[in-house]
Amino acid sequence: MKVSIIMPAHNEGKRISKTLEKYAEFFRELKEKNILDFEIVVVLNACEDNTREIAEKYKEKHKEIKILEFKEKGKGFAIIQGFEDALLRENDLIGFADADLATSPEAYYDLIKNINGKDGVIASRWLKESVIKTKQSTLRKITSRSFNFLTKSILFLPYKDTQCGAKLFKKEALEKIIDNIGITQWAFDVDLLYKAKERGLTIKEIPTVWEDKRGSKISLLKAPFRMFSGIMRLRLLHSPFKFIVRIYDKLPEKIKLHH
Repeated sequence: MKVSIIMPAHNEGKRISKTLEKYAEFFRELKEKNILDFEIVVVLNACEDNTREIAEKYKEKHKEIKILEFKEKGKGFAIIQGFEDALLRENDLIGFADADLATSPEAYYDLIKNINGKDGVIASRWLKESVIKTKQSTLRKITSRSFNFLTKSILFLPYKDTQCGAKLFKKEALEKIIDNIGITQWAFDVDLLYKAKERGLTIKEIPTVWEDKRGSKISLLKAPFRMFSGIMRLRLLHSPFKFIVRIYDKLPEKIKLHH
C-alpha cells in the first residue's frame, strides 16, 4: 500500500523544514519495514520566501519528496493541484497535512490505520478523546465552534471539526469528487466534505493529537466573515438560487465586497 501526502506551502520557510524531516523519517521507517510506501508532495503556492530552497534541500535527501510550484495563491488551490498530481501515480491513499507540523506524522498515521472500510478519514480536534497540546485563545475557540455550528445548520455536515488540516481518502473515492471540488480559499475543507457527502462517500472522523504552531497566516478577525461567505456560497450553488452567485461573479471587481 502507498500513501501520497499533499503538503500545501505558502511562505512556510520558517516552519516546513522540521515538518519535512519528521514526516520523511517517520514514513521511511515504515517503508523499510515493508509496512507502507509513501510520497510527500510539497505544493508551493505564491511563495516569496525561501520555502522552495528548503523543500529542494529535503528533496535531495529524501527521494520520496516531490515538489510542485504555482504562482496562484490559496490552500484549496494547492491541495487540488496536489490531488490531481497524486492521482496520476499508483497511490492507494491520498490526503493532505499542514506544513506547520500541527499534526505530527504519528497522528497522521492514525488516519491511515483507521480508514479500514471507509472512503475517507479526517482528524478532529473537538472529539472527547482528542489531545490539544496548545491552549487556544477564547477568540479562536469561538471562531471554530461558530463555524462548526454553521456547517451543521446550513450544510448539514455531521462532523465536529471540518477544518483540521489532516485528511485522507482512498484513491478511488477521491477520483469521484476531484472534478467537482471548488477552490474557495476559506471553505475548501467544507466543500470537499460536502461533495463527498453528495456522492454518498463514507467519511470517518477520529480524535487526533494536535498542537497549534506560531506563524499562522489566518486573521481571526477577518476569517469568520470569509468562512461564512464560503459556506453561503456553497449553499447557494446547491440550491435553486445559484443564479445569485453567477450574477455576483460577473460583477466588476471594484464593486464587489472585499474584506
